[in-house]
Formats: sequence, structure tokens, C-alpha cells
Amino acid sequence: MSATMQDDTQDADALPPDVLDAGAGRGRANAERTCLVTRQAGNPDRMIRFALAPDGRVVPDLRARLPGRGAWVTATRTAVAEAVRKRLFQRAFKRKDAVAAPDLADVIEAGLRDDLRQAFSLANKAGCVVTGFTKVESAVDSVTGVKALVHASDASADGRRKLAQALRRRYGDAISRIPVIDDLSGEELDMALGRDHVIHAALVAGAGTAGLLARWRRLHVFRDEAATPGTAGTEPSGSDAALPDAVQDGDPSLRTGPPEAGG
Repeated sequence: MSATMQDDTQDADALPPDVLDAGAGRGRANAERTCLVTRQAGNPDRMIRFALAPDGRVVPDLRARLPGRGAWVTATRTAVAEAVRKRLFQRAFKRKDAVAAPDLADVIEAGLRDDLRQAFSLANKAGCVVTGFTKVESAVDSVTGVKALVHASDASADGRRKLAQALRRRYGDAISRIPVIDDLSGEELDMALGRDHVIHAALVAGAGTAGLLARWRRLHVFRDEAATPGTAGTEPSGSDAALPDAVQDGDPSLRTGPPEAGG
């Protein structure tokens, strides 16, 4: 390859000069950030920030609060894996010795699952979680209804089917607007809610519900499971579109959503 062709290739693959932010809490609030992978500027609510630790490790900064300048990547597993594979973090931070772990995407997903468990705990303390098959069924049939149905990942098919039938009786064709959350095991739900043998639960309206749904959406979007047009949940609105920390910290809202099944 000629020197000219090599220069052209490097220029085409070069990162923008301002790809790093000025630091957490600095600069204009909600300013657009540039994804290392796509090179496109966009809303930071749809991205994940990464900071460089003193020892050179690339650290995911899920709440965008870590000190130092930060790099941003679209908040999907695919994008993070590509950033690691192409060594884009080393180029962005201009540190050849920067270490982006091969399992960085797994670390992020684990962190998002932790956030979801914490959200269940917060929603429960706020009185937004109903547990037990009979109580859940009653909540579905109530005048106010439910904001989401929750199953342990190891729940039986029979229990899921019966509650799906209750949802359909209550909501009819609008059943697809009710998220069904089944990401956590029964043991994880027990720990999050401080109760034993939680298999089925429901979210009702309250201060903790919006934050929980937002964390759940963020986890599914990261898994590349965002809903396609025409699928329920693609356009959450109102308080249910808030980011996890928006409930406590007034952070911006997340406007993406994962598949939501009703039965």
C-alpha cells in the first residue's frame, strides 16, 4: 500500500479531536456526545460514559460521575464490543497502555443487572411492588391496574399463562403496553424485596416505578433487545421514560425501550 493510501485510510478512521468530554459535571448540561464507534453525535442518555482509572483501566461510568475526561459509546453490547476490538479506547484516551478488558460488555451488563435489583428494592420501599399470585391477580383486575407484571426467571409456565390471561381480560388489545419483566431469578427477587419465595409480582403506580422501568429498559437496550417499530414499549412516555437516577437525582430521561410481552 502506498504512503498516500495509508494516510487516506488513517484519516478516514481517525477519531474526532473533541471525542472526549471535558469531565463529569463540566460543560453544557445534556450536551451531545460523540460515540467512538459510530462517530455520530447524540444524546448522552443513549450512551455509556467510560473513564480512565489511575492504573490505566477503562472503567464504565454508568452514572457519568467519575472524575477525569470521558469517552462515550452507544449503549449497546455490540457497540462496546466493537470499541474494545478496535482499540478505540486507547486511541481516544491517547494511551497505548490503557486496558479495556475483553469482557467489558459483560461487566457493564452485570452492573445494569445490579441497578435493576436495586431499583426493585427502592420500588418496594416506596410501596410500588405487590407480591403473591392472588394479590397480583387482584392488582391487575383493580381500577388502577398495574404498570408492569413481574415473573421470576424460573417461574412456571402455568403461572405465567394464568396471569397473562388476567392481563388480557383487563386490558384487551392494550395488553402489549404492559411490560413483563422476567430478568431476575426468584432468589434475586427475594433478596431485592426482602421476602421469601417471590415468584410473581406486579408494579403499581408510585415514586419508584418509573425508575425501575427505566433501568429495565436500559438493560434490554444494552442487550440489543430494543423493540422494533410496532412493538409495545418502543415509545415510553411521561414519568415512565425517566432514567433510573431521574427519580432521585433529576438526571435526564431515557427514551428507549425493550420488548414488552403481554402473554
